Amino acid sequence: MEDSRPTIAVTSRPTRILVIMAKAPRRGRVKTRLMQSLPAEAVTTLYRCLLEDTVALAKSLAGVEATVMCPENDREELVELLGDRIQIVPQKGEGLAAGLTSVFRHFIAEGREHVIAFNSDSPHIAPSVLTRAFETLATHDMVVGPTHDGGYYLVGAKAVYPTLFEGDGMGTETALDRLLSRTKALGLSTGFTEGFYDVDLADDLIRLAGELRSEPKKAPKTAEWLDEWAEEVARLPQRNRQAGQGG
Repeated sequence: MEDSRPTIAVTSRPTRILVIMAKAPRRGRVKTRLMQSLPAEAVTTLYRCLLEDTVALAKSLAGVEATVMCPENDREELVELLGDRIQIVPQKGEGLAAGLTSVFRHFIAEGREHVIAFNSDSPHIAPSVLTRAFETLATHDMVVGPTHDGGYYLVGAKAVYPTLFEGDGMGTETALDRLLSRTKALGLSTGFTEGFYDVDLADDLIRLAGELRSEPKKAPKTAEWLDEWAEEVARLPQRNRQAGQGG
């Protein structure tokens, strides 16, 4: 006798997940150091472009689920901005250190085996770097992507280490050293991706403008913003020198 019960397809979720650490693009809360050189409204729009391009990059990775984690009060605004393009999960606690801890608590509890937290302002990085980060994590306890200014643009783990990010943020000048001191104290093996830069200062923005001028498809929304503000960005070094002479 044939079984007449319907066949139910079982779909498994990817074990690899890339979590973008994001904020709502509100004036005065994002990319504040760039506001010394450019109008606050323009900087806020820049962050929105960086975030949308970062989401597109994350979604392009094969075999990797992408999601956003943000402060609880930012979720509604980010849902409005990003729509149903990506899942948005509120973090527990305040600040980036709490957010990073939330990433690993939340997604490892869901059964994800390889979890990487990624900043929201490096959409110009090659997708292959992120793929290699997951490959590196497969053979290490942790993976870290260092930035040239002493921070890190990504950090990944396969388990929860509650003290790992206490008081830290990804972009501070000593963040990488403090993180590596803690991984050493915990006896964790750590692999690295190539060094990269995020967009915090005028010099970073000038570098990004040059990169996207030749390859705008890397981050199309950001490239459009840079095209619109090309004259102002081109004048940034002169403005910075004048600001330094004035104390």
